[in-house]
Amino acid sequence: QPQSALYQSDTFARVWIPDADEVWKSAELTKNYKHGDSTLHLTLEDGMDIEHKLDDKTKNLPHLRNPDILVGENDLTALSYLHEPAVLHNLKVRFTDSKLIYTYCGIVLVAINPYENLPIYGSDIINAYSGQNMGDMDPHIFAVAEEAYKQMARDERNQSIIVSGESGAGKTVSAKYAMRYFATVSGAATEANVEEKVLASNPIMEAIGNAKTTRNDNSSRFGKYIEIGFDKRYRIIGANMRTYLLEKSRVVFQADEERNYHIFYQLCASSHLPEFKNLKLGSADVFHCTNQGRNPVIDGVDDAKEMCTTQHAFSLLGINELNQKGLFQVLAAILHLGNVEIKDRDSDSSIIPPNNRHLTVFCELMGVTYQDMSHWLCHKKLKTAQETYIKPIPRLQASNARDALAKHIYAKVFNWIVDHVNKSLRATVKQHSFIGVLDIYGFETFEINSFEQFCINYANEKLQQQFNMHVFKLEQEEYLKEQIPWTLIDFYDNQPCINLIEAKMGVLDLLDEECKMPKGSDDSWAQKLYNTHLKTCSLFEKPRMSNKAFIIQHFADKVQYQCDGFLEKNKDTVNEEQINVLKASKLDLLVELFQDEEKVTSPTGTAPGGRTRLSVKPKEVRSGASSKEHKKTVGCQFRNSLAMLMETLNATTPHYVRCIKPNDLKFPFTFDPKRAVQQLRACGVLETIRISAAGFPSRWTYQEFFSRYRVLMKQKDVLSDRRLTCRNVLEKLVQDQDKYQFGKTKIFFRAGQVAYLEKLRADKLRKACVRIQKTIRCWLVRKKYLRKKHAAITIQRYTRGHQARCLVKYMRQTLAAITIQKFQRMCVQRKVYLQKQAAALVMQTILRAYMARQKYQGLLRNHKAVFIQKHVRGWLARQRYKRSLRAIVYLQCCIRRMKAKKELKKLKIEARSVEHFKKLNVGMENKIMQLQRKLDEQAKDNRVTSERLNCLETSHAVESEKLKVEVSKLKGIEEEAKNNANRVTSLLEQLERLRKELTTTQKEKKTIEDWATKYRDEMEKMVAELKQQNGLLKTEKDDLNRMIKEQSQQMTEKMTRALAEETQQLESDLNEERSRYQNLLTEHLRLEERYDDLKEEITLSVSVPKPGHRRTDSTHSSNGSECTYNSEFAESEESSRHGEDVTRGMDTSLTLKLQKRVTELEQEKSSLRNELENKEDQFQRARVRDDEEHKKSRGAELEYESLKRQELDSENKKLKHDLTAMRQSLLGNAGAGAGAPGSPPYKVLMDQLNSSCEELEVRKEEVLILRSQLVSQKEAMQHKETMTEPVHYAEDVHKMKDSGAITQAYLGLKETNRSPRFLRKPLENDSNLLSPSPPLRLLEGQMQQQRRSYDNEVEVLRGELQSVKEENNRQQQLLAQNLQLPPEARIEASLQHEITRLTNENLMLRTEDPTAYRSAKVNILRRMVDLMEQLEKQDKTIRKLKKQLKVFSKKIGEMGGKEGDTISPGQMVEETVRPVNIPRREKDFQGMLEYKKEDELKLVKNLILELKPRGVAVNLIPGLPAYILFMCLRHADYVNDDQKVRTLLTSTINSIKKILKEGCNVGANTVITLVTILSFYLCQKRGDDFETVSFWLSNTCRFLHCLKQYSGDESFMKHNTPKQNDHCLSNFDLAEYRQVLSDLAIQIYQQLIKCMENILQPMIVSGMLEHETIQGVSGVKPTGLRKRTSSIADEGTYTLESILRQLSAFHSTMCQHGTDPELIKQVVKQQFYIIGAVTLNNLLLRKDMCSWSKGMQIRYNVSQLEEWLRDKSLMLCGAKETLEPLIQAAQLLQVKKKTDEDAEAICSMCNSLSTSQIVKVLNLYTPVNEFEERVSVTFIRTIQTRLRDRCETPQLLMDTKIIYPVTFPFNPSSLALETIQIPGSLNLAFLTRV
Repeated sequence: QPQSALYQSDTFARVWIPDADEVWKSAELTKNYKHGDSTLHLTLEDGMDIEHKLDDKTKNLPHLRNPDILVGENDLTALSYLHEPAVLHNLKVRFTDSKLIYTYCGIVLVAINPYENLPIYGSDIINAYSGQNMGDMDPHIFAVAEEAYKQMARDERNQSIIVSGESGAGKTVSAKYAMRYFATVSGAATEANVEEKVLASNPIMEAIGNAKTTRNDNSSRFGKYIEIGFDKRYRIIGANMRTYLLEKSRVVFQADEERNYHIFYQLCASSHLPEFKNLKLGSADVFHCTNQGRNPVIDGVDDAKEMCTTQHAFSLLGINELNQKGLFQVLAAILHLGNVEIKDRDSDSSIIPPNNRHLTVFCELMGVTYQDMSHWLCHKKLKTAQETYIKPIPRLQASNARDALAKHIYAKVFNWIVDHVNKSLRATVKQHSFIGVLDIYGFETFEINSFEQFCINYANEKLQQQFNMHVFKLEQEEYLKEQIPWTLIDFYDNQPCINLIEAKMGVLDLLDEECKMPKGSDDSWAQKLYNTHLKTCSLFEKPRMSNKAFIIQHFADKVQYQCDGFLEKNKDTVNEEQINVLKASKLDLLVELFQDEEKVTSPTGTAPGGRTRLSVKPKEVRSGASSKEHKKTVGCQFRNSLAMLMETLNATTPHYVRCIKPNDLKFPFTFDPKRAVQQLRACGVLETIRISAAGFPSRWTYQEFFSRYRVLMKQKDVLSDRRLTCRNVLEKLVQDQDKYQFGKTKIFFRAGQVAYLEKLRADKLRKACVRIQKTIRCWLVRKKYLRKKHAAITIQRYTRGHQARCLVKYMRQTLAAITIQKFQRMCVQRKVYLQKQAAALVMQTILRAYMARQKYQGLLRNHKAVFIQKHVRGWLARQRYKRSLRAIVYLQCCIRRMKAKKELKKLKIEARSVEHFKKLNVGMENKIMQLQRKLDEQAKDNRVTSERLNCLETSHAVESEKLKVEVSKLKGIEEEAKNNANRVTSLLEQLERLRKELTTTQKEKKTIEDWATKYRDEMEKMVAELKQQNGLLKTEKDDLNRMIKEQSQQMTEKMTRALAEETQQLESDLNEERSRYQNLLTEHLRLEERYDDLKEEITLSVSVPKPGHRRTDSTHSSNGSECTYNSEFAESEESSRHGEDVTRGMDTSLTLKLQKRVTELEQEKSSLRNELENKEDQFQRARVRDDEEHKKSRGAELEYESLKRQELDSENKKLKHDLTAMRQSLLGNAGAGAGAPGSPPYKVLMDQLNSSCEELEVRKEEVLILRSQLVSQKEAMQHKETMTEPVHYAEDVHKMKDSGAITQAYLGLKETNRSPRFLRKPLENDSNLLSPSPPLRLLEGQMQQQRRSYDNEVEVLRGELQSVKEENNRQQQLLAQNLQLPPEARIEASLQHEITRLTNENLMLRTEDPTAYRSAKVNILRRMVDLMEQLEKQDKTIRKLKKQLKVFSKKIGEMGGKEGDTISPGQMVEETVRPVNIPRREKDFQGMLEYKKEDELKLVKNLILELKPRGVAVNLIPGLPAYILFMCLRHADYVNDDQKVRTLLTSTINSIKKILKEGCNVGANTVITLVTILSFYLCQKRGDDFETVSFWLSNTCRFLHCLKQYSGDESFMKHNTPKQNDHCLSNFDLAEYRQVLSDLAIQIYQQLIKCMENILQPMIVSGMLEHETIQGVSGVKPTGLRKRTSSIADEGTYTLESILRQLSAFHSTMCQHGTDPELIKQVVKQQFYIIGAVTLNNLLLRKDMCSWSKGMQIRYNVSQLEEWLRDKSLMLCGAKETLEPLIQAAQLLQVKKKTDEDAEAICSMCNSLSTSQIVKVLNLYTPVNEFEERVSVTFIRTIQTRLRDRCETPQLLMDTKIIYPVTFPFNPSSLALETIQIPGSLNLAFLTRV
């Protein structure tokens, strides 16, 4: 048998064995199993050998493992072996290794909570899953939601999504994402924002119904079923919510580590806010209702912020601030009520202490009296038949009553909020269908299970029964559809368990009965259960150790319930008097909460947990039915609600989502097998597997089976009939025919048969591989041997030859060495001898010379010593004599001084005596006289003496100086003598020392000579080394020079690269601005279309159209203009206005929503405006740096404009001269009467002269414009080049090489977005086309500002105009004077006048600015030369014109002479003169088409509205409609009819919009019934519209190019011929209309892209991924219930050839329509981006596509696309670069993925892929064959580590909706307008060629 053969194969089988820790362990047989063996020899994965004993009774073998290629499958039913360990292992591998949280299990989506935020729920993922089949993409909650949405539309049947799982498994999040998907894809975002309200209900319900538990931080403590309603077009219109079994007990009690409902903590966290001050709340720790869990904070959750979210959600759902305030008051009062302390008064009564603070706050918030509430909290009223009395209650009962009141109030608040949420979500129109999302608790079992767990498990029993029946039904339908024999599958039926709970005398019935008993208790109810079911039902058990509990065997597990509290929770009683106190409240909201207390409510309307049954009878008399209905218990209500829910689910198509909690510690991506297997058993996944395994779980189509197992067939077995081939092969391979069945389209296999076939296939491939390896190895070894043999012989031959050559070389070298040695030794010896001889001679010469010098020196020293001694001795004798003489003189002086002192002493004594005085006085007078006389004589002598003394002093001073000099000389001689004496001694010593040194020197001489020889050798060696180092330094120098050059080159490259990066950045900014502008245009167009659709819908819904009435589409232009063409359009306009009035009366909310949308657009425009201003500032700063560079070019431009002004002035003079000459000629002929005033020739000529005058006025205006441009600033000059059109340049932005060009383009685009243009001659009443529509009203303010600046400029120009007029008068006077002169004198006079004018300007400039004067002087000289040349040209032109005027005058005279003979002068004056038509020759055709005003509608109708691209338009000249329209426009400009120009342009623009809108909106009002058929139909219609869109895109661009080419702007006239320049527009500047046409072209381009995308979209995935372009490379793996699209090309399947054909069709159509080549390149680039993005996105979301072989297929397909580009010469359009991410993804699938080197290579290769995309591809990589290997988790972590520094967006998928900004490079036409012929098929005979 195949099954036992799997245990006996050559390669030992791998099995699963039970394990206590890991549930199941993998092991491998080490010995083949034989029938009858009782043990198996196994080896575990860790290498341990064990023996596994088989069960003695069953002898069941362990479960086999699936092949490795099946591990990690998207669908568990694709596994060959369907059992518990295989399911558990597959989920674990997907969850932990591949980080995939979703897996299919047949019809069930298994969702494992990752406990981590994953980037797989964005809008890009939603768009990727939208419209896809459920099996085409990887498992996801969006796939389930899309399947439900699609089936609702296709089958016209309501759907349900049942989300179940235990707390913390992620049910609420899954349900939330499902609703988000419906809100996104339903298309209701622009209408009523219903989906926002649906999503806004989630934070409200989470706040009031979710709480933190030990297993989940955000656990839903109630069940809910949300019905999302859809209209006939399957857009969300409303929703309704049903709730089940609110856990009210949590309000007053929480276990450890748990919290109360979130709303209480949000209120406490926001208590500091002003609006919550009156609630008198504080921290959650101070309230008993919030501090019991001792953990009031959730990590990562800000309750204050969540409160803001809750308030915003309340406001969004229409709950006003007053009601919100009331709700918060009631909720805060519940917290205060929980803190009310009740004390014992005695054993039977209790009391609340007076002035209890919390009770006081409670009463204030609730608006009730303190006395009544405190009284009834401690008392209750008992009523008998005769009397009523009040009884106090003990403290415990009072506390319970207080808690019951709190729970009851919270339940009322919960129900009130649910009711108001439903009111807000209720649909305003009739609901066509709905999708229900059931978020309900999963199976629960705790240590203590009570009434809540009983109800939860009861609900899960019902849901499991419904699930089993649905799975069974699907299996049966599949078998019947394939027409195979149906055998009954045995599956678990839990109906007995349901009967135990809900049948008569069941658990609930007995519970209700016990509640009705006066003295019923939990104990008596338990005894009734034991007595009723213990012996009759096997599913009911009694615990051994308890009489207050019971056990029920549920489908998932046994659960023991504690009976305590069942009756109380089932009755849910509350004191009636407490309710009456609350009803008397002053708070309106509280009264509203309890006003329905007496009413009968449907049990399904609100949460059953919120029902209240009073324990006393009310006073009023009620009917028996009402009283009975009011007495329903909680269990009864829940049973009824559950029955209604099951009825709803059975009436819908269910979709199942089973949420699994992987671990209890909330660790991310951590898988606990024990917890997982418990939940898998409980949620029914394993039951699904068991039902599938019981039948034929593996299913293959015949083609897939043939492709997979072709290797098992022989050539003769292959027949043309695939079905017969498969049948014959299976009969040979599998003997037991019960193991498979043949259906109509599929082959069904029992469990394990696919594994057996895979084993046979692997064995066959292995044998083939061995044979191939054997042959190849033999061939390789033999080839290697022959190569080695040949190499050995060759080596031997060359070796022997080499040895012989070496011997001969050695002998020759030996002989040469001997000869060289002989001569070398002789040379060395001779050289040594000569060196010694020379050294001896040198030494002798030196020694003899030295001895002679020594002798000479000795004689010389002796002679000098004698001479020195002679002088020294003389000097010493003289010194001794001088010393003796000085001593003698000194002694004489001393003796004389001593004697003089004694004489002096003696005289002093005598002078003191009296006698002496007396002697002295005798003859004193005589003596005085004598003394006087002597004094005079002495004075005279003194003078003489003084003179002599002076002479002596002078001579003495001279002599003293001489003596001093001699003394100094003598002192010097004395010192020298001393020194000489010392020197003699030292010289003698030195002589002795020199003699010793001579001896030493002689000894050292020889040493020195030896050292010199040695030194010379060393120097020579050093020189050689220095030379070598010099060479090295030169080499290093060269290297350094080379490095410097390289560095300079690198710096240059770096600068170039930096410049390129800056250029690229500027280019990206430019593209971004273009993209934003074009997105605004798209949004505006979408709003216009939406506005029109709304008008049409309202018109259809309000008024029934009359017979024959035909509704037309709106003709709004991009600026809101409308134009009526005929009465039909007028009718449409009138009906639209009527529809608007009706709309305004019916639904004002729609207007408000549209206003909100417009406000959002205005805000977005403002933000874009700010960004533009920032960019402008940046470019202004960059532009300041370039101002200096532009000064020279600025000067050249000014000179050019000046010359142009002068040319216009000269033309002005020429026209004046012509006028004067003609008048003079007419006056000269006045005598003949032919040119008299009033005559026909005179009038004809005057008409022509008037037209010349008009032309003169136009030239004046041009002069004014040029002068205003000359005085404008530099920015205005730059704006002038870019202001007219953002696509002013002839090259695309990608071809701009310098940043300046990009800067100009950017500024031009910015100004296009901001600044309006000004007409050269304003068009009057032009508000229709140029008035902004509502989405563009934000531009009005800016336009007004520009208008104000324009008015200011006008004032300035008026002043300049006055001066120009004066100058013009002077010019006219000069012209009149010049006309009187001959031509030569005329030229000189003009020149003289110009010189005079320039001289005056020169003088003024010289006085003002000398520097400017010098520069102006040079310019003046240059201009004088140019003026001379121009004057000569003008003179020639004047002479030519005079000749023409003479000819015309002559003709006029002849014509006038003929008529003068027959008409009298009186008739000439009185009769009207018939205009004379001057015949034109054909060569003078001006390329204009004339039409009448009433023919304009016919022109638009025939040329635009009724022109078909197919048929008539195919044979036309490309762009012919554009040429015709422009020629008509030229004639309107020629006749100066501004109204005609305006209406023609407006009609053209609106008609193009109308024809395109009709093409795209075909079937827009058709009721959608089948989504898939409709989408295919629309794609086909858009495909038909592609030619229309392409045709009008080409013509719109051509019309735009014509407006530029013939605008008169010189920048657009560079490529024109002279004839084309003559055809330029002369009266109007249509820059504003060019902008409107540019916007229209952008809209058409975007519509063209959308058309192509709709056509290509269904082809891309099939052609690029699924189809096998290279047959036989990809293998087909076994698939599950969710079948994927086969890679085999069936009939109707798209292939790569289909894509290439479609691309060729697009390209040929655009070429045929004459689309610009640059525009075709942009379209092709966008096409390739769509192909690459869609292919890559599907690759990232399809695990089955990530394989090595698929990478090869993708690379081949990409090469075919590149070949197509090469064939079309489009390789340089940038399309190839858009495929780079796809190419790198394909390479990533094929490269080696093992080592760190591989990781480095991948990181460097995949630079166009983001990190998330690379990791996703590696995680999804799936081997198709057993020879491939999976990517290890370690390798993926290495990749993530290496790429973590990348700066990139975390987005996984590429945005397929991106449209590259389009540009329309100017493309002038070489076609001459006068040569265009209009074919008769256009029906334009009313047009006249002019």
